[in-house]
Amino acid sequence: MRFSPTITDLMTSPISAAHALVPHRVNTRPLLDVSQAAPSYPPPQVVIDAIAAAASDPGVATYAPQPGLPALRSVFAADLSSAYGGEVVADDVLITAGCNQAFCIVASALAGPGDNMLVQDPFYFNHGMWLDVEEIEGRRIPNDDGLIPDAEACAALVDDRTTAIVLVSPGNPTGITIPPERIVEFAELAKAHDLAFIIDETYRSFRPTETAAHPLFGDPTWRDTVISLHSFSKDLAIPGYRVGAVVAGEPARLEALKILDCVAICAPPIGQIACIAGLEHATEWRREQAERIANRQQRFESVMADRPGDFELVAVGAYFGWVRYPGTLATDDALRKLVVDHDVLAIPGTAFTEEDEHMLRISFANLDAEQIDRLGERLAEWSA
Repeated sequence: MRFSPTITDLMTSPISAAHALVPHRVNTRPLLDVSQAAPSYPPPQVVIDAIAAAASDPGVATYAPQPGLPALRSVFAADLSSAYGGEVVADDVLITAGCNQAFCIVASALAGPGDNMLVQDPFYFNHGMWLDVEEIEGRRIPNDDGLIPDAEACAALVDDRTTAIVLVSPGNPTGITIPPERIVEFAELAKAHDLAFIIDETYRSFRPTETAAHPLFGDPTWRDTVISLHSFSKDLAIPGYRVGAVVAGEPARLEALKILDCVAICAPPIGQIACIAGLEHATEWRREQAERIANRQQRFESVMADRPGDFELVAVGAYFGWVRYPGTLATDDALRKLVVDHDVLAIPGTAFTEEDEHMLRISFANLDAEQIDRLGERLAEWSA
């Protein structure tokens, strides 16, 4: 059979490629898996109980309303309004089967072959893969010295085929939180050029502050420009139940719904029920998990401060460390050495960058304190 050249030319998921190295390890000690950013702890009990109850209800096996369960849309809109100090109503919320799907249906609704979007650098690989599938150019936005995208430099990239600006905050892979005032600059730039401003806020609960991530929802006209993407996977530790959200004005939601109807029809009702329980009854649990991850970040930063094996921590935040490895090996070769010889499974930085910058993404949030210490020891072996 024949396949689409667009898909055969697409890179393989770097997570799958990294995992393919695991059987070649030469040691028998436990693997330290810092590849995929997935919670290493179970959901709150109230969410587990809601899932168990829903599983025995025959009605849950049917389709949900396509935009999402009304109760979830309402409680999530209230959660956002409270957290951001702005106005989000239930009708602004479209529930999706995960945040990756949220981005895909929005991107496909906004652009087609030959169009371009202005994207962060480094850029989340799944977003990049989808733009490649749709033959949409992702133009990298230059950064300032702190790896924060520069709005003034971004403006120079806009042309008549530009349809959107895309930011991720906190970033994936860097973990960097974009300051609210910089987010406003990008939203204003998008509005001035009649572009969509897409901001992926998957890791919003894991920022180094409890203040609002941005003030955009306080602007009565936000629905004309802003498309905010969200995930419940990290907040409630339910990545396998695949629930995310698009928060946007009616025109964007209606166009995205057309694509959702083709790829999923609706997000799984059982996952939506789990989210309702978590948003209504697990607020303190969510706060505790964010504190847990913050403590792990501090431990990770402490370990990396000594530059074990001459590995350099370039940026850190949310779930991630953006780390430069020593030496001159190409990243694929360095990753193989790290997995096969040192039993550390990370993601190659080349999945996120246009050139080989000798970087790795390390999801420190997957590890407990003892494992973080062990990670430092294994990195130190590199140059031993």
